[in-house]
This record gives sequence, C-alpha cells and structure tokens, in this order.
Amino acid sequence: MTAPRYNDVKIGDALPSLTLPAINRTTLALYAGASGDHNPIHIDIDFARKARMPDVFAHGMLSAAYLGRLVAGWVPQTQIRSLAIRFTGITHVGNQPTCTGEVVEKFEADGEMRVKVSIKCSNQYGEDKLIGEAVVALA
Repeated sequence: MTAPRYNDVKIGDALPSLTLPAINRTTLALYAGASGDHNPIHIDIDFARKARMPDVFAHGMLSAAYLGRLVAGWVPQTQIRSLAIRFTGITHVGNQPTCTGEVVEKFEADGEMRVKVSIKCSNQYGEDKLIGEAVVALA
C-alpha cells in the first residue's frame, strides 16, 4: 500500500469509499462468533421482537470495524493515531453499509504531519448510522 503524502492531500479530499454487502443473518452470526458478542438482540429474532424491534440488527461495533477498515485501506494501520466514533442509528438486516471519509484538517503534532478525517457509515438510503473522525500521520 502506498499511503498518501501530506503535501499531496488537501482539505476536502475524499477517501476511497468502502461499500459492503447488505447485512444478513450470516454476517451477524459470523461477527458474533468472531467478536464474542452473542447478545441475542443481534441473533435471535424472538428476543428482538420481545424488545419491540422488528428484527435483529447489526452490532454497532461491526459498523465501527468497517470504518476502521476504511481508514486502514487509505493508510497503513501504523499511521492511525486515533479513531473516534459515535453511533447515530441502527443498521438493520438488509441495510448495505457504505463508509466514506473526507479530509477536514491538516496540522502538526508531536513532530508529525497529521490530517483529521471526518468519517461516516451510511446505509443505501443515505441514513448515517455512525459518524466520527480519524487522525492519521502522513509523511
């Protein structure tokens, strides 16, 4: 992977977007197994309906991982200095996540040239499900 260079990055530049397959029950079961998060709200439809939800829905941290993948697809993981995320909506079964990012600030910190990137994960209807920011060091 060739990371972008600080002098080549401009405020307003977009990261290459990351579009994932629609969330399905297999995705949720695999994530539950991999993460150890077996909360029944994400895998048991009867439990979800008792909680007044129409169906199971994605783990918030699954979408957070997708945002991490977006940033790590732009720069090597070793260059990521921070990743902050806020959950803003539920990702339902059938939602197709798309992660996007935009450079919003350039600065120097701790002897490194860094950029702040606004990131978000939305569904196919343009509804934001997670928003946040990442700070990365660039050469």
